[in-house]
Amino acid sequence: MEEDDANHRPSPSYSYGGGGFLSGLCAAALRRKPLSAHAAHAASGEGLVRQLGVFDLVLLGIGASIGAGIFVITGTVARDAGPAGVTISFVLAGAACVLNALCYAELASRFPAVVGGAYLYTYAAFNELTAFLVFTQLMLDYHIGAASIARSLASYFIQFLELIPFLKGHIPTWIGHGEEFFGGVVSVNILAPVLLIILTAILCYGVKESSAVNTFMTTLKIVIVIVVVFAGVFEVDVSNWSPFMPNGFKAVVTGATVVFFAYVGFDAVANSAEEAKKPQRDLPIGILGSLLVCVILYVAVCLVITGMVPYTLLGEDAPLAEAFAAKGLKFVTVLISIGAVAGLTTTLLVGLYVQSRLYLGLGRDGLLPSIFAKIHPTRHTPLHSQIWVGCVAAVLAGLFNVHELSHILSVGTLTGYSVVSACVITLRWNDKATSRHHSLGSMSIWQEGVLCLVIIALCGFVAGLCYRFSYATAFMVIAFLIAVVAGFALQFRQVYADPPGFSCPGVPIVPVVSVFFNMLLFAQLHEEAWYRFVILSLLAVGVYAGYGQYHAVPPSSDHSAVAYHGVPSEAP
Repeated sequence: MEEDDANHRPSPSYSYGGGGFLSGLCAAALRRKPLSAHAAHAASGEGLVRQLGVFDLVLLGIGASIGAGIFVITGTVARDAGPAGVTISFVLAGAACVLNALCYAELASRFPAVVGGAYLYTYAAFNELTAFLVFTQLMLDYHIGAASIARSLASYFIQFLELIPFLKGHIPTWIGHGEEFFGGVVSVNILAPVLLIILTAILCYGVKESSAVNTFMTTLKIVIVIVVVFAGVFEVDVSNWSPFMPNGFKAVVTGATVVFFAYVGFDAVANSAEEAKKPQRDLPIGILGSLLVCVILYVAVCLVITGMVPYTLLGEDAPLAEAFAAKGLKFVTVLISIGAVAGLTTTLLVGLYVQSRLYLGLGRDGLLPSIFAKIHPTRHTPLHSQIWVGCVAAVLAGLFNVHELSHILSVGTLTGYSVVSACVITLRWNDKATSRHHSLGSMSIWQEGVLCLVIIALCGFVAGLCYRFSYATAFMVIAFLIAVVAGFALQFRQVYADPPGFSCPGVPIVPVVSVFFNMLLFAQLHEEAWYRFVILSLLAVGVYAGYGQYHAVPPSSDHSAVAYHGVPSEAP
């Protein structure tokens, strides 16, 4: 059987002797990780407990994806794209996310035993250093995002308290809204760290308990959104949907790049692999099911609010609440506020959960200190990892106005999505069949395939730059055509094996389109986000060179018989 052959492909072995620091660094950086080392943790009782069903996983994905964005971002995009344009923007962004979700679903089905998500898949498909770089980019997004959400949640909580007459105007700003000191360098917020400590304690107590909290809050959020939609349907005036796209299709595409990030979060399901009851079946359902629910809710909300109020009158801070207030439905605005708080709470809870599982994976692999790999014997949670991520978020949220760093976010998300899509392609390559093709010069067929993926990513970035800065359309067309040629090379120069479990359709075309579009979006980010990507990558290489390469658990002959599915051989 070809799959059995793939499972028994030997992991590459490297020598550290006689080559000096650089050769040792390169040898370590190119290692790939077999599954047996992770599986041993679960077998020895050191793993997490499988207690999340398919319903829990779907709600986990929804809880991570739908936050305050559903109550805020719709108005911002509607003012630019128009009433129908904002709906199309959400549909386009949802379709693009489906491509990423299909890739995540396949890999979650193929690696159902352990936590790690994008980091784990990269370690299997490419190498140790690339996996560490993906982790660092994702982690900065998670840390800043958690602190930012905590401050928003604190601000909403204070607004609720100020509904009580004798408290209105008497709560100091440093408690929940944030008060700046030292010229704005420090922005003190007391309530945000308190909320983070509470959620961290829930996560430390047990995944069953934290899942119950997420289930309750997410269900409440979904019910409120449905009630809001049905209440708004009776106030819709179809004349408000005209003009259809007042600013043209380009504004719709730009809107899609903005709302794309309203869908991110389904990767949280992939990071719960070690705690899913039936991971090979339930993880793909959780990923795709949660994304489908999010698309439906977003589109329904867009249609309702743009039908209730002319798009030019929608506010940018609280469009849903303002739309219902304009119609005299003040009781619905209270529900919307409750829904926003529930949305922020679940997004923050799931974000902290995902971070701890990523740290757990790196602690097990030796790329971070082993304390991150410890699991509480009775709570069955990664206690030290969970406390660490809670403390980092609490410090950031308590002392800094991290909202101002929002323009450097999403780098890790797009990086992770792009690499995961590329992993689907590389892990499908059938080395034995592919070896019949002639390599180009000294380059192996596997290396040729990786080069094609890099070219596609670069072409997507160039096309995005051309679109962003309105360069000549010819440059965008040339970049697109080069990507098409590289895609044809992947299609006809490589041979693909069918994976076990869920299979992403249209490989390599679907993952190629996903990589191209993700990099096109990457080009739309603020320039400071690009600087952040480069600087953080250099720092990550330094940390890896000084610590990771020496402490990482290397692949050994004992583990090589249980290697990841489809790890390419090193032979040309």
